[in-house]
Amino acid sequence: MAKPIVAVVGRPNVGKSTFFNYLVGKRISIIEDTPGVTRDRIYAESEWRGRSFMLIDTGGIEPYSEDFIKQQMVRQAQIAIDTADVIIFMVDVRTGLTAADEEVSVLLRRSVKPVVLAVNKSDSVGAVSPDAYEFYNLGMGEIYPVSSIHGLGTGDLLDAVFAHFPKEEEKTEDDDCINVAIIGKPNVGKSSLVNRLLGEERVIVSDVPGTTRDAIDTYLTHSGKSYMFIDTAGIRRKNKIDETIEHYSTLRSWAAVERADVCVILIDAKDGVTEQDTRIAGYAHEQGKASIVVVNKWDIMEKSTGTLEKYRKEVLEKLEFMSYVPVLFISAKTGQRIERLYELIDYVNEQASFRIQTGVLNDVLNEAVAMVQPPSDKGRRLRVYYMTQTSVKPPSFVLFVNNAELMHYSYERYIKNTLRTNFGFEGTPIRFTIREKGGD
Repeated sequence: MAKPIVAVVGRPNVGKSTFFNYLVGKRISIIEDTPGVTRDRIYAESEWRGRSFMLIDTGGIEPYSEDFIKQQMVRQAQIAIDTADVIIFMVDVRTGLTAADEEVSVLLRRSVKPVVLAVNKSDSVGAVSPDAYEFYNLGMGEIYPVSSIHGLGTGDLLDAVFAHFPKEEEKTEDDDCINVAIIGKPNVGKSSLVNRLLGEERVIVSDVPGTTRDAIDTYLTHSGKSYMFIDTAGIRRKNKIDETIEHYSTLRSWAAVERADVCVILIDAKDGVTEQDTRIAGYAHEQGKASIVVVNKWDIMEKSTGTLEKYRKEVLEKLEFMSYVPVLFISAKTGQRIERLYELIDYVNEQASFRIQTGVLNDVLNEAVAMVQPPSDKGRRLRVYYMTQTSVKPPSFVLFVNNAELMHYSYERYIKNTLRTNFGFEGTPIRFTIREKGGD
């Protein structure tokens, strides 16, 4: 299931970005002692008690400001609130309770979302400052004194946030639906493709409005199989995003990738694979998602002998890190090859779910090692003992060796390619964990 989303909100200059950076362990947000410096939302992954979650940093909220930029920051923060599963409302113990804090609290109460109140800049170890207690007047329940700089109190705060996370869903026998995220930059025909898929079906179970973190989820059946198509807002390059609601369409698209079993990466035939397409495909690859590259608007392209294969080769060259994906040429407008898309979705989902018996796996591994000798360094040679498959979606393997440092990337790639040659795994990444085992 998708990772829970936690939004950090509050008026300007209460320490939201410092807190964000502390939790994610990186200096991602810009920190400056000037109200309103964090105009864009920033988001990154963090973890607490073994549960990963997406953390959003927002610009400061000044609900009644007439300044245009600040008004846009309020809009962005509102979308973050709508998107989040849990909200951390941050206030500043040094400045005390302000009218702006009260205005933000009104905004949060309207959201009907779980809110955890963080009283920041509580930097002293020991007893809670008496000044912190006035924040009970906000009517937000328990207060959690924290220090974004030193990390004091963050454990108790995160425990409170964790308590509001949606429960992790267990897969059931009825849960055979394949979740398919349609992703790509704007205006490549994502919604047109979903509409075409719907228009050709006769058994539509329901059109379910998506959660606020996604554009829309459409559930349908085709040839007796169930699919959930997630139509996402287009992902633009960061420097093309101005201060509008579109900032959060990217977050929604990333969340859609996390929810998906299969990602359909839609590319405009006229544009070819752009830098932004590469970035979008890279995210799906990093998340270990089975994927298909679908080239849309193929009907308007001028063609001659060999055009399709030449185009396919160019696509895979530009997405060299994803050379395992099938490439399909369609027209959402005319319906060209739409039926083939269903076949490929089923196929790559099966490939990502494929599990190999340990005995068969090691027979192939031993043959591969015999064919190409493992690398050595300063007289010490890599010894590959055995491997086992630990999970699926994506297929993940643990490779036991004598010295992990001797495992060169090129030899790891050779073993992955051997697995693909013998077992397929078309359309899905393969993940390796290199683990040392006693031996000479």
